[in-house]
Amino acid sequence: MNEPVPVTREVDHGTAKLMPDVDRERAWLLTVDGAPQSYVDLDEPAHLEFEYVRRLGHVLDTVASPGRPVDALHLGGGALTLPRYLAATRPGSRQDVVERDGGLLDLVAEHLPLPAGAGVTSHTADARAWLEAAPDDSADVLVADVFGGSRVPAHLTSVAYVREAARVLRPGGVYLANLADAAPFAFLRSQLATLMTQFEELALIAEPGVLRGRRFGNAVLAAAHRPLDIAVLSRATAADAFPARVEHGAALRDFARGARPVRDEDAVPSPEPPEGAFGIG
Repeated sequence: MNEPVPVTREVDHGTAKLMPDVDRERAWLLTVDGAPQSYVDLDEPAHLEFEYVRRLGHVLDTVASPGRPVDALHLGGGALTLPRYLAATRPGSRQDVVERDGGLLDLVAEHLPLPAGAGVTSHTADARAWLEAAPDDSADVLVADVFGGSRVPAHLTSVAYVREAARVLRPGGVYLANLADAAPFAFLRSQLATLMTQFEELALIAEPGVLRGRRFGNAVLAAAHRPLDIAVLSRATAADAFPARVEHGAALRDFARGARPVRDEDAVPSPEPPEGAFGIG
């Protein structure tokens, strides 16, 4: 009699739907215009369902000693999966979430409320505009997971944007981005070249099949001014149900060779995914 039922609502930038997971009592899938956006288990916020989100989580596990609170900035909100994860794994963290769709934030707050004391503050704003107004050296980690429809907006791909991200991060901070591309990886390679203008250390995490050009898929980029814990990341991603590979150092520089950093005037959105690439059912 009390089984959860799907919720559908028109939000500011599309049609959002919350669908209960029949296999997990208080878990929900959020889609916008049919594309999966987030998965949240209200009883187990440390459970990360999507493969790319688990990879982001693996990096978040390495940004500070286990359990230590961090100051985090999330560009792109969805159902607040990673803010919930950090609140559970690093209690006391202070987190800001920037999401341009205020209607989506309202839907999530109503049906998937954060626990009391989560330390998460949501802001309805454009990601780059909010970033440009943020204080210097104010974040330990910055997570960029922003998609306009199914593509990363062009104004979040340039050197000017990455410069702002580097300014907001503290010297030991880590920048994380979820991107999507396919061979010959023109977009992904340009993003590596762009990040290299501001950060000394980079790592790329993706499924071997994506890296070999067999299919379109997600790639997680991590960037910092300090060495990243590649050994720990490699073990964690290799142990996943869908294993991924970590590329770094000379191999990553070779992968990006010949690509040019992106200027604002030349910026374009990420590639359009092929039909069904991120669908459900």
